Amino acid sequence: MKFIVSSSALLKQLQQINGVINTNTVLPILEDFLFEIGKNTLTVVATDLETVMKIRMDIEAKESGRVCIPARILMDSLKNLPDQPLTFNIDKNYGVEITSDNGKYKVMGENPDNFPKEPASDETNGFSISSTALLTAINKTLFAVSNDDLRPAMTGVYFELDKKGMTFVATDAHRLVRYRRKDVNCPKSDNFIVPKKPLNLLKSALPDNEDELTISYNSNHLFVNHGSTQMVCRLIDARFPDYKVVIPADNPYKMTVGRMDFQSALRRVSIFSNKSTNQVALNISGSELQLAAQDVDFSFEGNERMKCQYDGEDMQIAFNAKFLIEMLSGTPSDEVKMELSTATKAGILKPVEEDENEELLMLVMPLMLNQ
Repeated sequence: MKFIVSSSALLKQLQQINGVINTNTVLPILEDFLFEIGKNTLTVVATDLETVMKIRMDIEAKESGRVCIPARILMDSLKNLPDQPLTFNIDKNYGVEITSDNGKYKVMGENPDNFPKEPASDETNGFSISSTALLTAINKTLFAVSNDDLRPAMTGVYFELDKKGMTFVATDAHRLVRYRRKDVNCPKSDNFIVPKKPLNLLKSALPDNEDELTISYNSNHLFVNHGSTQMVCRLIDARFPDYKVVIPADNPYKMTVGRMDFQSALRRVSIFSNKSTNQVALNISGSELQLAAQDVDFSFEGNERMKCQYDGEDMQIAFNAKFLIEMLSGTPSDEVKMELSTATKAGILKPVEEDENEELLMLVMPLMLNQ
């Protein structure tokens, strides 16, 4: 069995799915790509048992067949080859010989029958969403996902579907992000939790454009199709916390501030904060915001003043600066609005201007002030 393929085209496609493969896996076959050759088409599959990604591309091939090829050695060789046609010859013992313009490389493949079967897409519900809408939702929520395996529900992004659109929520108990899209038509109200890893893989595989994606799901799996790329992942089987009760209904004090200026000031002042808490205190009075941080152990201290618009009583509240900086990075507008009530209640961050189809709300829990 043999086929001919462009080295750069193959590398580009494999880079989209290579991230699925774990290096220290229990089953050696999971370190391989499954190559399925049909008449002038090649399908390549990668899996870690939880997530499956596959790509399809055009090649020159007269016969069909299957083989598993070790991913790392194939990727390393493709990265170092100039753009040229490569001929793959596969013998009956799954030996793979790759011939380039001026070289020959041999690698031992494995029996494709040992490669895990992918989940069947039975009894699914589906809808479509633009690639850029899904990418934006992933970028705005993923940083707030928890890494705590003892709370599995929080280790993914919660997708909430209804007739009016789609809501994406992520939280790690210290902060919460809720991002709504009103331009997605979901057939019915539903919800599921998608793990962090497949969302990261989609982030690098999807184009930031208006291409339409088909998303379908059943009780166990999510299926995403974009052109010749497909992804299937197992959903998190857990109940997401009731995020609505956490969002304060009334935060009467409102501060508006330039996003970039606020972010830069936080970056500078937080250098002098305690490294375990990253605590920065905000003193807000009139039209002035003061930022202060200190690390008592090392006698470090940092203070800055900046202009803001503020409607409310003078107040002092402290936050983890790292969280605020990440949140400000995910906000598109030039100015942000912070809604506050007391020094012990959650603060809410919102962009001042946003697209009519989008609605972003970010919540962050305060830290106890060092008196």
